[in-house]
Amino acid sequence: MPHPTSPATFVVVDLEFTTWPDALVTDWAGPGRRREIVQIGALRLDARCTVVEEYEALVKPVANPRLSPFFTELTGIDQHTVDREGLEPAQALGDFLGFCRGQSVLSYGNDMMVLAENTAWARARGEEIKNGFLDPAFLNIRPWLNTLAPATATANSGRLWQALDLPRPAEGAEHSALFDCYSLAAALGHLHTLGHPLPPGCVRPTAG
Repeated sequence: MPHPTSPATFVVVDLEFTTWPDALVTDWAGPGRRREIVQIGALRLDARCTVVEEYEALVKPVANPRLSPFFTELTGIDQHTVDREGLEPAQALGDFLGFCRGQSVLSYGNDMMVLAENTAWARARGEEIKNGFLDPAFLNIRPWLNTLAPATATANSGRLWQALDLPRPAEGAEHSALFDCYSLAAALGHLHTLGHPLPPGCVRPTAG
């Protein structure tokens, strides 16, 4: 996928992954429980935090192919849609890594750990993931954002725009990966307008 003409860009990413009512409390410790990615949302932003390009994909979980009712109620993602439109994990991960190539990737939390887990599971199954390994600089921007905007400290990514009293950033709702990315982008853009550019290394020149 060709890069846009912007001289400097970065990516924000959000994931939705398999979960159950007690998963957060037990850290997915139940038998067979895995944080398998079901949806990837990502936005490419320029240095002013303006959206340049978006990426979204549904992914078919392997260890737990049947989505829990809890997951569907939380995200609005139903079994039929995943079965019909979901990509195999290796394809989705490869496409996403291609979208991120050569750029920093920011998440509101430790999404990079979930990406690493899913990449390892796919390779353990003998699946080839194009575009290499998790080579972009993956950074958890949440501590920086919460420090500058304390009102966001208890907000998930999909509620950042509300915590900062910003206009609704896109159609959709929280726990949709792409909407959550737009919410994060809105928060970063808000801080940019207040004179708080991203920390050094978050925006890297894009190869031509």
